[in-house]
Amino acid sequence: MRGWYSQVESHDVGEENTFASGRIPRIVIVDDHHLFRSGVRGELGDAVDVVGEAGDVDEAVRVISEQRPDLVLLDVHLPGGGGIEVLRRILPKHPEIRFLALSVSDAAEDVIGVIRAGARGYVTKTISGTELADAIVRVADGDAVFSPRLAGFVLDAFAATDAPPVDPELDRLTQREREVLRLIARGYAYKEVARELFISVKTVETHVSSVLRKLQLSNRHELSRWATARKLV
Repeated sequence: MRGWYSQVESHDVGEENTFASGRIPRIVIVDDHHLFRSGVRGELGDAVDVVGEAGDVDEAVRVISEQRPDLVLLDVHLPGGGGIEVLRRILPKHPEIRFLALSVSDAAEDVIGVIRAGARGYVTKTISGTELADAIVRVADGDAVFSPRLAGFVLDAFAATDAPPVDPELDRLTQREREVLRLIARGYAYKEVARELFISVKTVETHVSSVLRKLQLSNRHELSRWATARKLV
């Protein structure tokens, strides 16, 4: 598979950043931090044509649907359901759009989750501007690109001869309920979960009640044990 980020060599941004169509890629940047989006714009310079930005799931879906970019630079953790929710809402309608995850997280769960949802690559925010421009062009051309240590996660997940076991209980939960579940299982208080996910405490309580009902659990202690047993924490 061509396009591993570990094999990318640095070079000057310019004509080499045009992809198969002979033009620079049109991209949308999705990240919940405005300053980070501005920094990415500055680092990429003229290597790409940034046609839109978004800071949460709903805004991302709207902007991507309107702009139809070649590629979306997608953060994994976003208000409104996370990067996976963006993929689930966009790809069925616009399968031609490529997604490259750009995240501070290097957790195997995050990497495998967004790749299974349809992203074509995953790089961490330690990447340089030149390397990121290279990665964008490669993914826009149809390659798969990963930061070096993350490639192993993906290979291990997809090279297995047997399909991963289906967990019908986990499948009952929405993406947001899973996010709340993980944080609660890690010992976060409701207020901390609300702050982390940009939702109200009341909404957190509603999600926890829904999770407990769907999993037929009685309290957050049982919930934590359930999540730990499935290595979700």
